[in-house]
Amino acid sequence: MPANDNEALAGLIRKLERLTDLNADDRRRLLALPHRLEKVSAGTLMVREGRDTSECCLLVEGFACRHKTTSDGGRQIVSFHMRGDILDIQHLLLPLADHNVEAITEAIVAWIPAAEIRRLAWERPNIGEGLWRDTLIDASIFREWILNVGRRDARSRIAHMLCEFVTRGVAADLGPGDGFELPMTQEQIGDATGLTSVHVNRTLKALRDDGVIAQERKRMIVRDWARLRAIAGFDSAYLHAAGA
Repeated sequence: MPANDNEALAGLIRKLERLTDLNADDRRRLLALPHRLEKVSAGTLMVREGRDTSECCLLVEGFACRHKTTSDGGRQIVSFHMRGDILDIQHLLLPLADHNVEAITEAIVAWIPAAEIRRLAWERPNIGEGLWRDTLIDASIFREWILNVGRRDARSRIAHMLCEFVTRGVAADLGPGDGFELPMTQEQIGDATGLTSVHVNRTLKALRDDGVIAQERKRMIVRDWARLRAIAGFDSAYLHAAGA
């Protein structure tokens, strides 16, 4: 668990500071938000589709994903998330969950009453602007993911997903871009890219064999960033720089 409450909310403040200008009072009010911390295991559903919601879930440590499921149990992952992300920011105004949010690693989350965040957003314009920008960037990422699954080939899809993960990880201070933890399983990568686990395994192997990436257990090393970007056709403009 985080050593103190300030540490638990620090990731949110860092993210909002990339999106807007926060003054000392804004930061103080964010640190004063009531919340409860929970440690969850990989595979835990923090948000369930169809459930009423009154709290928003802030990812303090670990990694998570959002996904939708079909009536026969098929899963489509629609985004990956890392510390500092509010996993269900739409619940500030929409009281019913329309998708699932699942921890893909052991994680720590902070549950914050939606009414308290909403009140703070109205009272502190800078905070409200940061949250609105975050929502718009989420939508931009969703649009890029639709393009990724619908129009790129397998090699480009996976390369694009890796490029985004590296770029966002650097912005979230998770480490340098040349090496990073890859917390997803091959099945989860497949569910995010519309590919089978076998196809994911084959594609990752091809990228390794070509000297573009290397892998040491869960750690991914980017050997040739320029080539990885070229394979992906990756343009980070959709992440809108500060919000990456």
